[in-house]
Amino acid sequence: MNKYTELKARQQAEVEAFPMFFAFSKEQFAEGMAKLGLQPDEYDKIGTLAHTGGYILKTDSDMLFAMFDRHDEEMQAAVNADETGEGFIFDMFSYELENHEYNYTRSYDSTLEALGLDYDEIQDNAALRHGLLLASKALEKHDCF
Repeated sequence: MNKYTELKARQQAEVEAFPMFFAFSKEQFAEGMAKLGLQPDEYDKIGTLAHTGGYILKTDSDMLFAMFDRHDEEMQAAVNADETGEGFIFDMFSYELENHEYNYTRSYDSTLEALGLDYDEIQDNAALRHGLLLASKALEKHDCF
């Protein structure tokens, strides 16, 4: 299995298990508040997730940000551990290139943006550069056009 998608799936499961809710109607908001063990009028006990429709308990905000920081650290550690670019980095680029329709666009831009990388970082890191080239060549071999 793809090591990158394994890490992403584990992290996504952790996010989904975190006590939060998303609401776009009064009914959804009331249901979400109940899910957090609150009454619909206990606004002072929740915080919003910046224009996403998401809500968490204010007391959980440090835990949420710590989880996201840990996820970033895990991702970076996996990238750093792949010294050749033929393991995790290859898996990462293979997934994201396909996800961002590299076979149609032949552009790395949206893939790099999704990964929080830029061309200078790729150029300065031999493993990233090698993994990206391997992944793009592998996709091109499977191109049906």
